Amino acid sequence: MANLDVNQILTGEYPILIDEWQLIPHIWDAVRRKCDEDKIKGKYILTGSATEKENALAHSGAGRICKLEMGTMSLYESGDSNGAVSLKDLFENKVENMVTNKLSLDDIANLILKGGWPENIENTPKDSQLIAKSYIKDILDKEINEIDGIKRDKNKMEMLLKSLARNESTLASNEKLINDIIENEYDSINKETVSKYLNVLDRLHLIENQLAFNPNIRSRDNVGKSAKRHFTDPSLVCALLNLNYDKLIKDLNTFGFLFESLVERDLRIYSNYNNGELRHYRNNVSGLEVDAIVINEEGEYGAIEIKLGAKQIDDAKETLLKFYDKVDKKPKFMCIICGIWDGVVKDIETGIYILPITVLKP
Repeated sequence: MANLDVNQILTGEYPILIDEWQLIPHIWDAVRRKCDEDKIKGKYILTGSATEKENALAHSGAGRICKLEMGTMSLYESGDSNGAVSLKDLFENKVENMVTNKLSLDDIANLILKGGWPENIENTPKDSQLIAKSYIKDILDKEINEIDGIKRDKNKMEMLLKSLARNESTLASNEKLINDIIENEYDSINKETVSKYLNVLDRLHLIENQLAFNPNIRSRDNVGKSAKRHFTDPSLVCALLNLNYDKLIKDLNTFGFLFESLVERDLRIYSNYNNGELRHYRNNVSGLEVDAIVINEEGEYGAIEIKLGAKQIDDAKETLLKFYDKVDKKPKFMCIICGIWDGVVKDIETGIYILPITVLKP
């Protein structure tokens, strides 16, 4: 009907929701024109699982249509974080020491496996994986071709997804992905195909790379520029690598990367909510890395290290102090987010906050 006469789907009781509007891009321009007919706000809600085709829109919609990006839920949204500490509190140094519930490895594994899917709130981790797996299957069977009508190699796309999953929370280059695919999948894929396929996954909102942070530092040329690889939700990594509870618990190295992914998913959501952004830091010469840099709307930033267990806290403190000494523009706060930890504490000697992810909110 929209192809025959787009106005037929734009009339009726407001608000009118049009799902997967990007399949018929001229809906956007028609809605834009409708917005000029009167001053009624919120007449249309356009939702879609992918971005529109390149150059498909005649007009941007600026001043008429507001774009909002929706991801999976954070722990605060799902009720798994009590929200006792906000990012704003950390920036304003208004965080007080308190005792909190202590998570176990079992608890953290369950949060990773369930992911931020609304339907999984009441599900067991085993049942929860069905949603992530079915989402991946739908992407491979249908959406990689429907997004722009171009037929793509399902096998090569699946190999790329598995390589991205194996390199979750790392700085893997495109060349590393190619080598990883050839080594593990016994097939070939070239650089141009990888680049194009990554663009498709980005447009499908399946990946969310964490860009590098470049502060005012003394050795500016030594700052790395590589993005950290992420899926939009760690449960997708588990689905692609066929990880269940038992496999995850027995592989603490992978567990650590996925816990970092879980935390950075939430930090990205909280930062975006406050009109800020999430980045990471690496110095290519010294090898110094900081897991997460949260930047607020005013351009101030905080440096965060992410550790699964309390025994890694001393190493995290050392990393943050080295970073503090190196940068000219100092962070507003430094923080360690620890998986197995039972309080919110400001370290007396360093001023570094130590807290679990289950107390954070925007």
